[in-house]
Amino acid sequence: MKDSLRQQFDRLAFRLAELDSLLADGSLAADIKRYRTLTKEQSEVAELVGKYRQYTQREADLAEARTLLEDPEMAEMAREEIGAAEADLARLHEDLQVALLPRDPDDGRPAFLEIRAGTGGDESALFAGDLARMYLRFAERQGWRTEIMSESASDLGGYKELVVRVDGDAAYGRLKFESGGHRVQRVPATESQGRIHTSACTVAVMAEPDEAEEIQLNPADLRIDTFRASGAGGQHVNKTDSAIRITHIPTGLVAECQDDRSQHRNKAKAMAVLAARLREKDRSERAAKEAATRKGLIGSGDRSDRIRTYNFPQGRLTDHRINLTLYKLDAIMNGDLEEVIAGLQAAQAAEQLALLEGRA
Repeated sequence: MKDSLRQQFDRLAFRLAELDSLLADGSLAADIKRYRTLTKEQSEVAELVGKYRQYTQREADLAEARTLLEDPEMAEMAREEIGAAEADLARLHEDLQVALLPRDPDDGRPAFLEIRAGTGGDESALFAGDLARMYLRFAERQGWRTEIMSESASDLGGYKELVVRVDGDAAYGRLKFESGGHRVQRVPATESQGRIHTSACTVAVMAEPDEAEEIQLNPADLRIDTFRASGAGGQHVNKTDSAIRITHIPTGLVAECQDDRSQHRNKAKAMAVLAARLREKDRSERAAKEAATRKGLIGSGDRSDRIRTYNFPQGRLTDHRINLTLYKLDAIMNGDLEEVIAGLQAAQAAEQLALLEGRA
């Protein structure tokens, strides 16, 4: 391990002792926000320091085993211990490097998942419905909570547009790589001659802003329209102007919600989605500027990036960013996304490590 890495972990060990001392002070409980912040930091630092201590312990074990090689009676056992210690050190070293990579502060936040039908007409809307089911089942497997914020159903099934709020452990961090263009190749139900068609949907994943960091919207910049909800939902659909559409005039961004009987609740939901879209617009613009000098492996998450193909005749999913191909499309469409997401996270970590090593 490089001296620079050891120095970072030595500083973290010092910080952990400092955090333990701060949290032992009973007066800190009066400041709940600071207490929570320090508790979270302590948990993260303790995990890192614990792994570093495992690493230094295995280093000591390895050094001791090498001294035993000179003893004929202990040599065989020493060689076994050396092999085990070297394997542990290689694994721990990689874990420690990854642990020090910069983290997206939004990774732990809830996410807004937006799916829109694209090219392909009715088949695109049907595929948007299939994607929605895939993500909802994935969320269920993770134990996450989901709430439909707005939906625009297609006449033949599926969605023209759907926005879902996903709340759970690292929801945004797990889903953020899903942003981009999703292409499907299959024989549509409406195709009488059995020809394979290609259509597409776009997915956008946005972190829900923290209340303290949420973009302050100027009422003068907003146009708020009420209208009668459409679709299934009972008598209130036909009699109550409870649906809300909010337009941010400077950017032209629009958010709407009609899924609740209460106009006030629909307005609150639409405002939350609009704030997330404005925040994501700012993030995307910054990412585009960075991409002008360096094109990242994972990409910027722009809708125009075609990130994935779902080929139903071959039962194949291909993620074009990391050249990952899996022949388990049925399972994936039923929410088995773990292998895909793990591959994307590993690719990002490898990219960040390469950048850090290049600067070293």
